[in-house]
Amino acid sequence: MKAVRGKVYLIGAGPGDPELLTLKAVRALALADVALVDELVDRRVLEFAPQARVVAVGKRGGCKSTPQAFIERLMVRLALRGKIVARIKGGDPFVFGRGAEEALTLARAGISCEVIPGVTAGFGVPAALGIPVTHRDFTHGVTFVTGHTQDGGGPDWAALARTGTTLVVYMGMRRLAEIVTALRAAGMAAETPAAVIQHGTTQQQRHVIGTLATLADATRDAGLGSPALIVIGRVVGLARVGQIGLERRQIA
Repeated sequence: MKAVRGKVYLIGAGPGDPELLTLKAVRALALADVALVDELVDRRVLEFAPQARVVAVGKRGGCKSTPQAFIERLMVRLALRGKIVARIKGGDPFVFGRGAEEALTLARAGISCEVIPGVTAGFGVPAALGIPVTHRDFTHGVTFVTGHTQDGGGPDWAALARTGTTLVVYMGMRRLAEIVTALRAAGMAAETPAAVIQHGTTQQQRHVIGTLATLADATRDAGLGSPALIVIGRVVGLARVGQIGLERRQIA
């Protein structure tokens, strides 16, 4: 008899608030035999996977992390045993989430895979502060970029500065001062509004709002660190400060 293969759902859990989980994700979680959960996923989403065995496969910058190759082998092995696997990621699986790498691995192994998009931090976290990443009066677009590349280098900040788009920087906190310096050297105005938002969309959310000239010092003085998102552009000036239920800090 031919072995029955399982299936893997690559699920985006959103930027932090479990209520941002999609209905499709909830339905998939209810089917899961095993849940492979990333470090930054709010564990309350597991309430929707009551029958699943939970395996933490955390990844976090600067900390001991589960190797990506191990995660991919585990998914394949479980699916070949006929298991329904929920691979739960923060944000969206295909936005700096290595979802594409995992989907390719599963495809090569002949395993059924379904991607369930999530609210990516790139627009979900700024929205929690009232920042629209696009606005026709201020910018013609938005650019999502990682603060470091796989080889340890960085993006072409000079080229990014010339785009005139809102810049949303993931995984850039360790290089914040370097990023600010590079953007200013490329001609971006020192008074450009900018923000750092830590633990966005959660009850632990904190932020600083300032300008390109003040952001690095303000972030250091406030003691903010990862996980956090950096937002740079005129739209930051539209932020609503002092929203009920979340700790806020404004530094000019």
